[in-house]
Amino acid sequence: MSNHETLYAKQAVRYHELIAKQPSLKIIIEEIRSVRGLDVVDLGAGSGRLTAVLADQARSIVALDAEAAMLEITAQRLTQAGYTNWRTGVADHRSLPLEDQSADVVVSGWSICYLGSDELPDWEHNIQQVMNEMKRILRPGGTIIIFETMGTGFETPNPPIFLKKYYAALENEYGFKHRWVRTDYDFDSVDQAEQLTRFFFSDELADRVADQRLIRLPECAGIWWLQL
Repeated sequence: MSNHETLYAKQAVRYHELIAKQPSLKIIIEEIRSVRGLDVVDLGAGSGRLTAVLADQARSIVALDAEAAMLEITAQRLTQAGYTNWRTGVADHRSLPLEDQSADVVVSGWSICYLGSDELPDWEHNIQQVMNEMKRILRPGGTIIIFETMGTGFETPNPPIFLKKYYAALENEYGFKHRWVRTDYDFDSVDQAEQLTRFFFSDELADRVADQRLIRLPECAGIWWLQL
């Protein structure tokens, strides 16, 4: 987990090159809650995977992340697209620099999990703090939509063992609904697939990509959503 944090801080451009090979999640979000004309907050926005596809419909969108380097890419993308309804900010999910009842929708992709690993002794308290903060900033009737990994390199869900308790808590303790989708990476070449897989995931997975000459790397993602 800490290795990923280093990559986010020092190799944000390379990380964006990787996630740009995945499909847009806009349609999936819209199926749960349309953001048209609403105020949206993206927690763990990274390089703008969710922010960039929601900005054209939202009334406003705030992209928050722990790493300023990632938000610089988000800002560049939004500026280049001509959007003016956004702002970014460095923040911890457990203490959001936003006013009470200031948002209609909170989205978070592959981010809360870094506080929810059961390898952390205080993971349950972390998740409770995040939930309290999301509910604090949402207006009545607001919606939370969370995306997390259900396994990279797998055709069907195979979630990391250290995240299973967090995932169960979302449904059993916090009342989220759940489904999963495929978020496969479609690379330009086997060489690119191997390099980017080795950069972010593992040598073992990258070796499999090279041996099987994979251009499409399967991945499953879980979606949890809650309407207040």
